[in-house]
Formats: sequence, C-alpha cells, structure tokens
Amino acid sequence: MMVHDTGAHTFTWLGPDVGGEFGPYRQSERNSLYKQYAEKLMESGAVYRCFCSNEELEQMKETAKQMQLPPVYMGKWATASDAEIQHELEKGTPYTYRFRVPKEGSLKINDLIRGEVSWNLDTLGDFVIMRSNGQPVYNFCVTVDDATMHISHVIRAEEHLPNTLRQALIYKALGFPMPSFAHVSLILAPDRSKLSKRHGATSVGQYKEMGYLPQAMVNYLALLGWGDGTENEFFTTDDLVEKFTINRVNKSGAVFDAVKLKWMNGQHLRALPSDVLIKSFEDRWKDAGILQDSESGFAKEAAELLKDGIDLITDADAALSNLLSYPLHATLSSDEAEPVVQDKLSEVASALISAYDSGELYEALAEGRDGWQKWVKNFGKSLKRKGKSLFMPLRVLLTGKLHGPDMGGSVVLIHKAGTCGAVAQQSGFVNLDERFRTLKEVDWESLLKVQEESSAESAVPASP
Repeated sequence: MMVHDTGAHTFTWLGPDVGGEFGPYRQSERNSLYKQYAEKLMESGAVYRCFCSNEELEQMKETAKQMQLPPVYMGKWATASDAEIQHELEKGTPYTYRFRVPKEGSLKINDLIRGEVSWNLDTLGDFVIMRSNGQPVYNFCVTVDDATMHISHVIRAEEHLPNTLRQALIYKALGFPMPSFAHVSLILAPDRSKLSKRHGATSVGQYKEMGYLPQAMVNYLALLGWGDGTENEFFTTDDLVEKFTINRVNKSGAVFDAVKLKWMNGQHLRALPSDVLIKSFEDRWKDAGILQDSESGFAKEAAELLKDGIDLITDADAALSNLLSYPLHATLSSDEAEPVVQDKLSEVASALISAYDSGELYEALAEGRDGWQKWVKNFGKSLKRKGKSLFMPLRVLLTGKLHGPDMGGSVVLIHKAGTCGAVAQQSGFVNLDERFRTLKEVDWESLLKVQEESSAESAVPASP
C-alpha cells in the first residue's frame, strides 16, 4: 500500500513498519528513476518537449475560456519538426516534458467503490509530467512509484478521480499493469460541508499532540464509511487487517464526529495493558509537576480510580489536579448544590468533623477501602441516612465537589496523598487537615440565608 500526502513522522506514528525491498521511499531520493522513465516515454513518442513560455500558456487558457472550451493545451510542440526542436535546444530554451493524449476516444476504469468511471479524452489535453527544472509532477511520480513498488490497490479520496485519468494513461504508455483503484468519499463536517480547518484539527499530527492514540485514530477512520456488518465498533489494528473488505465501503460521505472519536480513544486507552496505562499517566503527572518520585504505589491507585473518566491521555493532568483540589466554598455557593445544602448538610458536617477530630475517620481511612466502607456504614446509621442522602453530602464535604469518580476511592486516595509523599508541593493539593479547617470555617447560617433570599428573588414574577 502506498499512502500519499502523509508526513513521514505522522505516518510512522500511525504504525506501519519502515523499510522494505522497493526503496528509497522518499520522492526526493527517486529523481533519477523518474528521469529514466520520462526518457523512456520520450523515446516511445508518448511525450514530447514543450518550449511554451508561461505567457503563451496563459494566453491559451484565456483563448479557451473565451471559446467556452476546456483549458487544454493548444500549442504547436506536439507536432513540431526536429529542426524546430533542435533550434530551441541550441538556444537553451527551457522546456517541459508533456504527455501526448489521444485526441479521440475515452478511457474507462472499474472503480472498486464507484463502479465504471469513464472520461472523454478530448477534455483532457496534453499534460506536463516533468517541469522545466527537471522535477517530476505529482501524477507522474505516483504512477512510477506505485508501479515500481508493485502496488496492487490505490485507495484514496474521491477528489483524486481526475488524477486517475492521467495516471492510467501513463500506466498504459509505460506498459505497467494497472492497480485496482478505489475512491472513497470525503470526510464531511457535521454540517456535511467539506472538512476544513474552521471545523477544528484536520491533520493527523494535531490529533497526536491532542493526546489521541494511533490505534484509536485508525479504528475511527476505518469506520468512516465502512463496517463489518455487526454492531461492533471497537477494532484493534489486527482486527481491521483481518476483517476489512473494500466491498463494504459506502459511496456516500461520512460525517466526522469529534465526540465519537474522543469516546473511541477512551476505549483504546483503557484497553492498554495495565502497566502501560499506569506508566503513561504517571509520566504525565510527573512532567506536569503534580507527582514526584515515590515507591508508594499512589500513581497506580490514582490511575485505577480515574481511568474511566479519562478519554485522552492529555486529560489525565486535569483529572488528578481536580481530585486533589478542594473548591468547597465555590461548590456550596452554586445553584446545583442548593438542594444538598438545604437537606441539613450542616448536621452531616458537624458529625463528620467530630469523627475526624476524634481520629475515628483517620483510622478508618488508614485501613483503605475496607476501613472506609465499614466506617461509612456506621456513620450513615448514626445519622439515619443512606444512599444518595448520605453519599452526596459526604462527597461535597470531603471532596469539595458534587461529581467525580467513586467517592470511597477518592477519599481513600486523598488520605494517601497526604501521607505517602508522592504528591509534589506545588500541585495545589489540599490535604485532609486543610479540608477540615476549611469545613469548620463555613458559616452555615449565612449560607442558608443567602440561598433562601436567592430562591425568593427567583420566585418573584417579572414586571409586565
């Protein structure tokens, strides 16, 4: 398979092996090969030297436009005499190599996706394959590359269909067997327009920088216009190699869904071997200055707790920083927290502070999750609370947030963060002692009064 228009670093990131028996693999290193085949076409009469200046070519385009004709080459050099050509060569006039296109007939290919596609040759005109500076043009390069590398299938976007006509003519002129062509529909933006920079990232390299995994990108892109006939959407690269068939590719364009791609990346991220996932998170947390070297196992526990809420490796920093923070005052002042506050949150806070001051909560957390579960069960019984009426107040009071990962795991990890030495000082971490100092400073009476006044104001109908 030959993939065109893809940067070397990006291509390597996506996974294909480097090297092979048909190198070199950079077009800049293959100029002598292109020159060899251009001369072969010259000897056969399939191409000729064109000495037209840029001004002459522009005039031809203008003439064709005025005559409402396709902008085809109308110069004299296709039929010039040997003497005329020799004269220009002796003058040192720059020239291009122009391919001689038959003036009549049509060319047909059987596209594996679109079926039979044909072109009238009189709409094409003779086209350049080598520029005057000796550099080959795209259509000539890729034809020589694909043929000499024994490419069997060329799968690319439908916008390359016009190029196929030129390439097919070159294949025939050089006597190369033609590969099978398959032109897939373009990837569309949510509004079904052509995907462009205004819709966000459009290059593979950008997605790499954003934290996407190559296997997730390959999986998602494979599903844009293709499926294996089942409801399954998660495929490893090996799965795709085994199951992909061109006959299941749709003709219609597929809409790019950034939300779906992010979800799929999360699936692949969590499918990584546990040690690889933990190491990836730990490295990011250290690079971000959140964690420091430690043998405590904190990173492993944090990764296990947070992984279900992380779809991009780059989101791991924010996930851990959020867990370590304690925005209690901001949360209590929010509209979303009002029902929790109104449900006698101050009583739960008072009982929780007593449990911490007595050392009861600290001892339970030191025993890990088992200790927490025993303690919280007894704590709920003492308050005659259970389920949401118990766990939502505890989440707010201990984590400072209304939402987050498993609360028991969060509280146990917050306790460990304050004792294991793994969390860096500059991380913004608020330990349990600091959390309870903040909790003791809450003026519940004033908070309830503010909420009642706010509710009263919102209940007053607007003046007509």
